[in-house]
Amino acid sequence: MLLQNHTPLFFNTAGGKLPIRFDERNILKHRRYRVSCSNSYLSNKWKRLYTSVLIVPTGVGASIGGYAGDALPVARTLASVADCVISHPNVLNAAMLYWPMPNVMYVEGYALDRFAEGLWTLQPVHQNKVGLVLDAGIEEQLRIRHLQVADATRASLGLPVLEYIVTDTPLEVEKWINLKNGQATGRIKHPDSLLRAVETLCDRSINAVAVVARFPDDDIEDVDDYRQGKGIDLLAGVEAIISHLVVKNFKIPCAHAPALLPPPLTKSLCPKSAAEELGYTFLPCVLAGLSNAPQYLTNEYESQRNGCSCIVGSDVDSVILPADACGGDGVLAFANKKNKPLIICVQENETVLNDTPDKFGIDVVKVSNYWEAIGVVAAHKAGVDPNSLRRDKIKNINTNSLIPSNACVASTSTVFA
Repeated sequence: MLLQNHTPLFFNTAGGKLPIRFDERNILKHRRYRVSCSNSYLSNKWKRLYTSVLIVPTGVGASIGGYAGDALPVARTLASVADCVISHPNVLNAAMLYWPMPNVMYVEGYALDRFAEGLWTLQPVHQNKVGLVLDAGIEEQLRIRHLQVADATRASLGLPVLEYIVTDTPLEVEKWINLKNGQATGRIKHPDSLLRAVETLCDRSINAVAVVARFPDDDIEDVDDYRQGKGIDLLAGVEAIISHLVVKNFKIPCAHAPALLPPPLTKSLCPKSAAEELGYTFLPCVLAGLSNAPQYLTNEYESQRNGCSCIVGSDVDSVILPADACGGDGVLAFANKKNKPLIICVQENETVLNDTPDKFGIDVVKVSNYWEAIGVVAAHKAGVDPNSLRRDKIKNINTNSLIPSNACVASTSTVFA
C-alpha cells in the first residue's frame, strides 16, 4: 500500500494552534491527500478511490466462506475491480494457504464494526511487528510444529514475526453450538492469562498479535459434516471471541489459529475444507495477514500524531454480504450513515441466520450470486446505475413538483436558464 504525504491535523487561532477534534468529518475535511491502495497503476486524479467491504460472518455455516478460506476467491476477484477492499480473517484466512493482495486490508471483526460506526479509523502500514502467543495447554510436539511454522514464514517469506510467548496458564477453550440461533460459540476459561501474555508482548513494542490456543480434539463424527462441506465450523465462534478480546483491550491487529492434532486421512473430502488438511497448523495465513494489517486509530492523540493518512467509515462505497446476515453491528452502522454505501446482498450465500434486510428496514441491492455482486460493484465504480445494465429496469423519471396545488402552473413553453 502506498502512503501519500500528509500533515498533522491542526488549525490556527489567535492563541496559536489547537488540535482538531477526532471524528470522520474532520478527517474528511482537512486531509490533503488520500491513502492509495489502488489496484491500478494509472490512478485517475479526478476521482477518489473506490472502497468496498466484503463481509462473511464467522461460525454461521455460510455456504461460501464458512469453511477453509473458500471466500478467498471472492476477495481476489473483488480486489481486481475495487481500488481498495476491506475484509476480515474469516474471508482471507485459508489455513496453510493465503494470497497476497496489496489493495486488500486485513481487519479483525471487532475492529471492522468500530470502523463502520465511525469510532475507529484504519491506518495503513508498510510492516507490523508481529508477536505470537502460544497457549500453555499445547503439547510440546504441537508447540514445536507451530514455532517451526513461524520460523518458516520468517525465512521463506521474510515476515516480521519477532518473538513468541507462552501463556502462564492453559487457556482451556470450550466450544458449542448456540441452540437458539445455530451459531458456533464458546469461551476460554482463563482470558486473563491471554491478556497478560499480549500485554507482555506489547510492552516489547509488538503491534500485531497472532494467538494459537489449544482446542479440544473432536470425535471424527462431530466434524465429518464440515469435512464434507456441510454444517458449521465448530471452531469459528470461539476464535472470534478470542480475537475480539485482544482487539477490544489492546486495539491492535489480532487473529487466531487453533492448535489441533491432525485428523485421520480421508479420501472423501470437500475441496472447501481441504486447506485445513494440508499440515499441522493453520498459522501461515494468520502471520501473512497480520504482517501488514492496518493499525487501528481510536483517539484524538493518535489521529493528531499520525496525521490524516487513514481510511474512515465514510470512505466506503459498497458493502457485500450474505442476504440473511444483515443484523451485525457493522452492517447496521453502514446502513444508518447519512451517505450510506451501496449494500449488496448475495442470496446464494445462505447461513443459519435469518437477519434479512427487510427485518431491519435496510435498502439493499439483492443479487443471486457473487458474479452478479461484483458486476454491480463494477457498474457502481464506473458511476453507472446498475439497473441500466438490465432489461426494462429503468423506469420513467419521477416528478417531485415544488409548485403548490393552488398555484399557477407555468406555461409549457417557458424556458429556464
